[in-house]
Amino acid sequence: MAKTILAVDDSSSLRQMVAFSLKAAGYQVVEAVDGQEGLEKAKLQNVDLVLTDQNMPRMDGLQLIKLLRELPSYAKTPILMLTTESSDEMKAKGRAAGANGWLVKPFDPQRLIEVVKKVIG
Repeated sequence: MAKTILAVDDSSSLRQMVAFSLKAAGYQVVEAVDGQEGLEKAKLQNVDLVLTDQNMPRMDGLQLIKLLRELPSYAKTPILMLTTESSDEMKAKGRAAGANGWLVKPFDPQRLIEVVKKVIG
């Protein structure tokens, strides 16, 4: 059965690009427009990996990660941040919140697939 990835980003064009790349590599993708919707969708369906942006309306990526980590079903789920924020300070905040990795936008679809395969196979 295909692994499922939750892609959370307020940019529809970026979500579409991420979803297209992941689906082409054989993954199922659930999309969410911001952290709030991402959290709601994560509660409805367990996913194998969460890919989240940082800067979004209603709930940002760090808040989403913290709330997901409080759910028993997401205590160990890999979470990657896909964002334009690349400062060491932001990466430290991401790690502290529970992020497992970091991809900087604009991302290379091939690199995204490589990282996802490393993380969840």
